[in-house]
Amino acid sequence: MKSEDKFIGYSETDAIRIQAERSDFREHSVPLYLTSSFVFDDAEQARALFADEAQGNIYTRFSNPNTSEFIQKLCLLEGTEDGIATASGMAAMYISMASLLKTGDHVLASRSVFGSTHQIFNVIFPRVGISHTYVDLNSPETWEQNILLNTKMIFVETPSNPALDIIDLEWLGKLANKHKLILNVDNCFASPYLQNPARWGAHIITHSATKAIDGQGRVIGGAVLGTKELIKEVRFFSRHTGPSMSPFNAWILSKSLETLAVRMERHCANALQLATYLENHSEVVKVKYPFLVSHPQHVLAKKQMRHGGSIVTFEIKGGIDRGRAFLNSLKMISHSANLGDTRTIATHPASTTHSKLTEVERAAVGITAGLIRISVGLEEIKDIIADIEQAIGVSKS
Repeated sequence: MKSEDKFIGYSETDAIRIQAERSDFREHSVPLYLTSSFVFDDAEQARALFADEAQGNIYTRFSNPNTSEFIQKLCLLEGTEDGIATASGMAAMYISMASLLKTGDHVLASRSVFGSTHQIFNVIFPRVGISHTYVDLNSPETWEQNILLNTKMIFVETPSNPALDIIDLEWLGKLANKHKLILNVDNCFASPYLQNPARWGAHIITHSATKAIDGQGRVIGGAVLGTKELIKEVRFFSRHTGPSMSPFNAWILSKSLETLAVRMERHCANALQLATYLENHSEVVKVKYPFLVSHPQHVLAKKQMRHGGSIVTFEIKGGIDRGRAFLNSLKMISHSANLGDTRTIATHPASTTHSKLTEVERAAVGITAGLIRISVGLEEIKDIIADIEQAIGVSKS
């Protein structure tokens, strides 16, 4: 694949101009369709809609003009055939697997995954007889040897949360196709603007739309995107279990996609400057950011991502006590477990987002006791750096 083709699915114009069909009121901005159900023209239309012989809205748990518009945009941006919207990112994560797996199936998963995803693999799936094997993103040579006869899916986060490890999606897509496996990629950290996994061979892409897609810390939501064949199964599962997105949240998220490109450009520019500043700071032990030359998969990140993303991780000297003192000394930057906001956020993964992992499990994916995750916002970079600088200074004394 030529490098200029890796974002062929993304069009800023599509993100801005695609809208649900205009009503007789001739609105410029799509209205909210706050209705639980829809009326039928006649009995035959009702029958045809329920028989899946005709396209149209029946009940908002199934579909709604607002959720349909949101998904239409995402599918075009990601270059996928179909998709569904969900009430949260974890709902998307769960149904993207549960709808396609059954008792006795096995998942090959990247070891570095979000804490709640880890709980799905280790607590929820074993209850229904679905097993998994963790493999390391930075040891791709071990992946094929861990594929079993009952392996049905490969699941991966790239870049991972919060270690920012990356795997070659083109290589992984070929591996999945070789063994006739479903490749499921969590694209939350990159967003559709920075990375399009379907272009490298992914069959399913999941998003927590709560993060960069919303981008302003207002609503939660998720999405599962992929091939028509697979999404048909996901949609059936969703329709009968009910993790549907509200029309209001879909309306917010669809409008948010109109500014995704310009927001991500600023996020990434700020993040790279912050990472460079931290890498040269005498009080910082280590820094990780995909577009720093020092990142182990820097070349790979440049190959499959447009920019390095909005997340920077680092550790300051002094371990966990110094890290806590640093967090408590921040003045402007928010101390929260969220990310992808317009406002810069600092998080301590070991005690929050990944606290349910054991110390050994955290160490295996690079989450040390003093690791700080910064979701770099849209403020002026000088103000972000100034707050971090003063917090480093205060925490030292």
